[in-house]
Amino acid sequence: MSKPRKQIHLAAHFPGVNNTTVWSDPAAGSQIEFDSFAHFARTAERAKFDFLFLAEGLRLREQGGEIYDLDVVGRPDTFTVLAALAAVTERIGLTGTINSTFNEPYEVARQFASLDHLSAGRAAWNVVTSWDAFTGENFRRGGFLAQDRRYARAQEFLATAHELFDSWSAGAVVADRASGTFVREGTEGAFRHQGEEFDIAGRFNVPRGPQGRPVIFQAGDSDQGREFAAASADAIFGRHGTLTEGQAFYRDVKSRLAKYGRREDQLLILPAATFVLGDTDEEAAELAREVRRQQVSGATALRHLEFVWNRDLSGYDPDGPLPEIDPDPGEHTVAQGRAQVRMYRDPLATAREWRELAAKNNWSIRQLVIETGNRQTFVGSPATVAESIDALVQADASDGFILVPHLVPAGLDRFADQVVPLLQERGVFRTDYQGTTLREHLGLDHPDA
Repeated sequence: MSKPRKQIHLAAHFPGVNNTTVWSDPAAGSQIEFDSFAHFARTAERAKFDFLFLAEGLRLREQGGEIYDLDVVGRPDTFTVLAALAAVTERIGLTGTINSTFNEPYEVARQFASLDHLSAGRAAWNVVTSWDAFTGENFRRGGFLAQDRRYARAQEFLATAHELFDSWSAGAVVADRASGTFVREGTEGAFRHQGEEFDIAGRFNVPRGPQGRPVIFQAGDSDQGREFAAASADAIFGRHGTLTEGQAFYRDVKSRLAKYGRREDQLLILPAATFVLGDTDEEAAELAREVRRQQVSGATALRHLEFVWNRDLSGYDPDGPLPEIDPDPGEHTVAQGRAQVRMYRDPLATAREWRELAAKNNWSIRQLVIETGNRQTFVGSPATVAESIDALVQADASDGFILVPHLVPAGLDRFADQVVPLLQERGVFRTDYQGTTLREHLGLDHPDA
């Protein structure tokens, strides 16, 4: 008996100005005006996507003592934007990244419970941690948390938030129309939590939302991050979008669920994915090359190289050869607040590898960064892209994708109009929403069930 075809989950990530966005393109719109968010969300909803995804930045990044060029437009508050979008959409889920290192459980739980009510059950929380004291300077507590400590805090943060969500039972508030009063038990909303990270007690003042709890996302890729997701998350915002890496990640994370008494369908694997569409595969390939050239200006290439070299390289020619000087392995970082510095565990080895590639291919600094940096996940005609997405999901490399266009707000339009109908024809993507809540869109159990 053949295996039934999986239904694909699709979401849209509004990227803001980052290393995916071609913000200088004449077709690019504002990264902060509400019309951009509204257009993007309505396009995703028109295409019947599961949810919209917003990132969060708690501090502007700096390089060489100046605000990094990708942060020049600022970073609007996630909850404010999602609450506004709840008023101009009806079905699409609303997912926000909120940090567990520099926030407090009561405040965050109250905001998500409120959003779930305002949106009629469409709220989701991407739980992330922050490692750097650079961001911590913006907060009273500040400081640095080692990886094991920040994941321990995140676990207790989420558990505490769940206690707050669950402090109101389902249907706790009942309206007695005869007497014109509301009736609820005296214990509703009462909570007491004592732990290593939090010691709080009181009453939670937002009733249980339509979803019971918001959908929980997790974005870490370390072993601790994967374990955290297996224990507590409903979905993973991942980065393994190829067949081999995707299948390995999928198997690893899904295999961890049983020890927590969970089924494999209770955790979705949703990698981020970029795309470039053309009328033909050849046209799309040429467009993709042009997008990469726009994403990596000369200044951007030098800044990327500084992540590894940990030195000021502003005096180098981006169209010239790589520096002969070796990276500085010291603890200070040129690019403050950017995790990329720590992604290169051995900068000296990385520099040697890049020099060999540059010499072999006669690449300049900019060409090296273009060739070794992020690549578009899906490139081709609408038919080619639809086939590629379907093949990866059916091969258990993912359960779907969170799409990150290189233009906002209109960068999602062509995908919605030309790729989604082909997936629908294949019978692997919905033609309409079957439920009203995000949990229903994702096929997840309700906590009260």
